Amino acid sequence: MSQINIRNLSNENDDGSPEIVGVSTFSATSFFVPPKGTTAERPSDCEPGSIRFNTDTANLEYFRGKTLGWSQFELINSNLGGATEGVGVRGIVFGGGTPSSVDTIDYHNLSSTGTWIDFGNQFAGRYGTTATASRSRAIIFGGHGVQRDVVSFVTIASKGDSVDSGLNLPVDHRYAAGFGNGTRGVVAGSYYPAQTNNISYVDISTLGSSNDFGDLTEKRGIMKAVNSSTRGVIGGGYNDSNAPTLTIDFVTIASTGDAVDFGDMISGSNQSNGGCESSTRGLWSGGYTNIIGFITIATLGNAADFGDTVNPWGHRPAVSSPTRGMWCGGRGNSSPYPSNTDVDYVEIATLGNAKDFGDLSEARQAGSGTSNGHGGL
Repeated sequence: MSQINIRNLSNENDDGSPEIVGVSTFSATSFFVPPKGTTAERPSDCEPGSIRFNTDTANLEYFRGKTLGWSQFELINSNLGGATEGVGVRGIVFGGGTPSSVDTIDYHNLSSTGTWIDFGNQFAGRYGTTATASRSRAIIFGGHGVQRDVVSFVTIASKGDSVDSGLNLPVDHRYAAGFGNGTRGVVAGSYYPAQTNNISYVDISTLGSSNDFGDLTEKRGIMKAVNSSTRGVIGGGYNDSNAPTLTIDFVTIASTGDAVDFGDMISGSNQSNGGCESSTRGLWSGGYTNIIGFITIATLGNAADFGDTVNPWGHRPAVSSPTRGMWCGGRGNSSPYPSNTDVDYVEIATLGNAKDFGDLSEARQAGSGTSNGHGGL
């Protein structure tokens, strides 16, 4: 094996370095120093697979291409758990109402059924929130009360209380739709005191700023989203006339701009309950009905019938693994609107009715849910 020891290496113009081609081996026992810089200094014209150290986030990151941009290396196994919890993708449900606001955070591995376990507490009781996650961090948007523009977060692997990031969204988002690709978290729409069409986004790893993304095709709230790694698809809700809408919009997560029409929901599955997904298929269950509708995220078109949930509850947050989707808690549709602990699940790749998964630790509705294995990761 040949060996070259060089202190400094540049091209003939001293404005760059020679390219090393072919199969090359670096066998030093000390370290290799990659290029470094801030988030603002990220280059946008490099080759996919390029590596640098981000001095803002203190993480290595790699370039996925002009459409997907930069992502940090994730040294996280989505299959968390242990001897007492079981091993699997970790789903988390934040807050909700009983009907008063609660700060409870529950979690469970999504590969085995059972009663959900205490994760910690939110920094305040909140309902009507929205959540999404990377492999390592879950972020919670807005919600009811004075926190409608607040972004908070938890570290998924460690458990514990949520932390107020100190970051505020450009507008209030309550009963909105949340989605993300692991790098960017997006929240769309709002309900009460008026429906809106605003879409906002943040960088999940840094939470350094919040920005305007674009607009939905119509003002609405109490709708939910599904996502792949490239697309966020927002379905149903109530429009600014306070009437149910079947509208499905989509956006490309890595870019910005206004949403585009995707198709229509199944009547009866258009509001209130969460969306869950694999990387290819998105599902919504109906508010106060048993209906489950589904779409193929990469195509356009109307939702089709998937099957039925076990219970016809409304205001149910959803969580996903790559193979399973489930809806958690909820409430009935007649006064005094009792909340419940029920969790239903389906196998996303097949059509059919939901089965009982277990129970939340506390009866509640209108919380938010996410996982470290949803379809955008």
